[in-house]
Amino acid sequence: MKITLLTSNMPRHNYLINLLSKNCDKLYVLQESRTIFPGIRESNYKVSSIMSNYFKKVNFYENKIFKNPKLNFKNQNISLYPLIMGDINFIDINKINNFLKSDLFIVFGTSFLKNKIVEILIRKKAINIHMGLSPFYKGTDCNFWALYDNNPHLVGATIHYLTKGIDDGKIIFHALSEHRTNPFEYSMSTVMAAFKGIEKHINNSTLKTLSPINQNKDLTIKYSTKKDFNDNIIKKFMKKNINLKFKFDKNNFYKDPFILKK
Repeated sequence: MKITLLTSNMPRHNYLINLLSKNCDKLYVLQESRTIFPGIRESNYKVSSIMSNYFKKVNFYENKIFKNPKLNFKNQNISLYPLIMGDINFIDINKINNFLKSDLFIVFGTSFLKNKIVEILIRKKAINIHMGLSPFYKGTDCNFWALYDNNPHLVGATIHYLTKGIDDGKIIFHALSEHRTNPFEYSMSTVMAAFKGIEKHINNSTLKTLSPINQNKDLTIKYSTKKDFNDNIIKKFMKKNINLKFKFDKNNFYKDPFILKK
């Protein structure tokens, strides 16, 4: 089996690269690079001490869960094409011909895809890992907003088919986590849940046998953008007492849920 992954360069993205390489014959990776110091260096997020301190917590729990992995090139089945964030939309398709002949295409954490690359991926029935539970939360920083709204039961990941829209493709399954030591670890552990859920379905050959469902747009609670995430919101978030003691209601919210156990 050949897999093509479009992703980024944080520890969680490197972990996914290593994980998929163990579960396929050949892995092609288009990897966009962004700063690994959000809040400190200019990026999608404002540079400030508040933003920096917030992302220090995020990074701590990301490294705790994913063990700060490096790409494992001992496994010779990885072909890597490095890119700067945003360059993926300008890539010469002829130069990545081998990357477009896979059996499975996965998108996780890239810049917004457009132009010819997204048209090709849609035809290939690429799946997108959206960190947030669609249709409830769409856009950016979705699990943050679910926690901010006191909706911890709506923290998780949505694995759906890629479209030209944002997080609106047919839902294949949801991924959730039982790890709830604190909001930061809980949110990051749902990323692991998404990865393990995909791995399970790849190994069981069930990823393409699940029946995808259309998203009910009437259920959308928030459509967030980067500008919504600011110092003032972070201050309010850090003062919240979020109750993480709840039970998942599998019948009302989730599509074929994969739950990462403690």
